[in-house]
Amino acid sequence: MKKIFASIGLFALSFSTFAQDSHVILISIDGLRPEFYKDANWSMVNLRQGMQTGAYSDGVTGVFPTVTYPSHTTIITGVKPIKHGVYYNTPSEPLEVTGKWIWDYSTIKVPTIFSVAKEKGLKTASVFWPVSVGSPADYNIPEFWYLPETKGGKRNMTKALSENSFPKGLYEEIQQNATGKLEEIDFDGDYLSIDDNMSRISSYLIRQYKPSFLAVHLVAVDHFEHEQGRDGDKVRASLSSVDRGIKAIIEATEKAGIREKTTFIITGDHGFVDIHTAIAPNILLAKAGLYDPNNKAAWKAYFHSSGGSAFLHLKDKNDTKTLEKVKQILDQLPANQKNLFAVKDRAALDAVGSDPNASLAIAPVQGITISGAATGDFMRASSGGTHGFFPDFKEIQTGFVAFGKGIKPGAVVPEMGLQDIAPIIAKLLGLNFPSADGTLYPGLLVNE
Repeated sequence: MKKIFASIGLFALSFSTFAQDSHVILISIDGLRPEFYKDANWSMVNLRQGMQTGAYSDGVTGVFPTVTYPSHTTIITGVKPIKHGVYYNTPSEPLEVTGKWIWDYSTIKVPTIFSVAKEKGLKTASVFWPVSVGSPADYNIPEFWYLPETKGGKRNMTKALSENSFPKGLYEEIQQNATGKLEEIDFDGDYLSIDDNMSRISSYLIRQYKPSFLAVHLVAVDHFEHEQGRDGDKVRASLSSVDRGIKAIIEATEKAGIREKTTFIITGDHGFVDIHTAIAPNILLAKAGLYDPNNKAAWKAYFHSSGGSAFLHLKDKNDTKTLEKVKQILDQLPANQKNLFAVKDRAALDAVGSDPNASLAIAPVQGITISGAATGDFMRASSGGTHGFFPDFKEIQTGFVAFGKGIKPGAVVPEMGLQDIAPIIAKLLGLNFPSADGTLYPGLLVNE
């Protein structure tokens, strides 16, 4: 296959070239890795068939931290977290970890494919997409849940979706016409039915409303990679299941009569790393008197953990004395502990586009994850897999496959970034999207 190298710059085609009655289906597989479609030993037959008729990337470099919510926001904005404002999955909470995630679309500081499409009058749909509560999508089933009402209680996703889907009554319409009655257990990541239902919801919206743009987030692969690491029987079963979901969504466009007008983009948010050990840097702060788990109001410094990374937040951003003390604490660790991570200073975080509020970050080596604990041992055993790592090695890359209308068969991008996906979608839909920083590679698209 012909290769398209990252040195190719931006190019200009008429925005009307691809946009005439066009549809783009964006499918995000949480935890997608390139080998899942490049290697036939992984059971993704339908995705491989799409790859063979379209284009793909050998690897997609993510944002820092390489976690779900910042990554998905980059996919639909074309910019990194430092610009779009979604820095983590969960807000930094030094006083009390509430269990909240960054759910609200209003957090996003820049235009998205949804907002620009709405301005142009295009119909859009969003299914379980992160940071989508209050999204401008015409049809929206957000990824959202109500927190437990009592300590030790259970979250409530069915009520949250009923009350926050748009338009009002859509969640009930979907149960009646697509999924049947949904109960809390149907959103439990331990069961593959969660992705089955998201595929059914997407398929129904495609057939009933024929949106110009639909984005859906499928989650089970990530869930089982956390449990089993990069490989395992549950990981492989989840790949077979999500691959069938992709086929169902493709078939929905055929049933809707829009298959020939549709482009399919299948991507992910991050790769995965097997882990064996966790480190807890807040314990170092507690021992130094900078963070007290028993009197959190007195904190001066706090590490917000995000899987394979941790970001230092100071109570006073201008407290250089505390910052220097933290740097000294990290530098004076025994060599066998200090060698487990790199320290990323503010200049490094700016360069990679991370949270502008963090004073520095810890980026561990492969195999090491980070705990937010402030008591116990600095090092402790861990297992399974995780992500969140600094995006400078192959295993943490995600994937990209595109096929259908406007995609050049046989095109291969050796390496691209998550920020490069939004410009492709904008081009296919004929959207003017100058806010995106990503590169649009000319060799991916058919010259019509």
